[in-house]
Amino acid sequence: MSAYLMPFAQSGAKTAEDAAIASDGEVAVTPEQIDVSPRGLYEKLDGWIDGFVTLLPNIMVATVVFVLLWLIGIGAKRSLLLWARRNDRANLGEVLGGFVKAALIVLGGLLAMTIILPTLKPADLVAGLGIGSVAIGFAFKDILQNWLAGLLILIRQSFRPGDQIVIDGYEGTVDHIETRVTAIRTYDGRLALIPNADVYTNAVIVNTAFESRRSEYDVGIGYGDEIAQAKPTILKAMEGTNGVLGDPAPDVLVVDLAASWVTLRARWWTDPRRADVLEVKSNVIEAIKNGLDEAGIDLPYETVVSLFHDQTEDVDGDRTSQREGWPAGDKPPNPARIATARSSASETAGQ
Repeated sequence: MSAYLMPFAQSGAKTAEDAAIASDGEVAVTPEQIDVSPRGLYEKLDGWIDGFVTLLPNIMVATVVFVLLWLIGIGAKRSLLLWARRNDRANLGEVLGGFVKAALIVLGGLLAMTIILPTLKPADLVAGLGIGSVAIGFAFKDILQNWLAGLLILIRQSFRPGDQIVIDGYEGTVDHIETRVTAIRTYDGRLALIPNADVYTNAVIVNTAFESRRSEYDVGIGYGDEIAQAKPTILKAMEGTNGVLGDPAPDVLVVDLAASWVTLRARWWTDPRRADVLEVKSNVIEAIKNGLDEAGIDLPYETVVSLFHDQTEDVDGDRTSQREGWPAGDKPPNPARIATARSSASETAGQ
């Protein structure tokens, strides 16, 4: 650089350095004033350290408040779990305990923020949370819906783990109830996870809601057998079967006069669990079969009578004149003869 330009360069450098550092020690931020220098960096770091030292008491108080509420949340969760287990409602204790703990931790975070930054007003935080909660609600609609449904299920306690239920085509034993799903262990050894919202809005059959459950089975006896003899035989068979409850007592009802038999309905009560119901039903059916055989009471097969048209007649196709399978020249038998013929066919089939 020439001697002529040197004074101007030195003067420009000094002017830029003076402009970069304001009179109060703050670093300038406009593009025309920015100049990287050790003094500017030192002043910036010194300002940060001064601010941290100023806020250090607030930070310590905020940390204590947050940790305190966090510990209170842990204690509240444990207390709810102990209460729930004493009342045999462990699932409800887990859900409520987790919710209370999370709520206290969030509250502690908000209080800590207001302590560290006194200019941050709680009303502004609540307003911000209100706007954010709308967005969160839309984003996690299904999760929140299932969580609320699970909480209502646990509070109302329509069923509990260990109960056997039927819901939306699934049947099995309730394994556990989570915040999002109800887990059912099916009878064939599979795990079905059903959203709590579906469980809460659909019809649920609780098979183990009461101490006993009724089962039934229809038995057909021949028209030639005595109902008064068959009913005591069936009752005796049920009463002698292990697992059939005496109170309520079993009973037998006549429910239908079918084409080939008289239908008797055997009804009995057992323990409501499915394994017991199926085992007792199998034993009852076997006992009824053996008892009726020993009493000589017929269990007839279905009898079918087929009538063929005589298509050689002149009146074939005329429903007002054609006889149903009876030879030409003969008159159709009266209803009494038809009933006698059907009874004879039934007895022959039974033999």
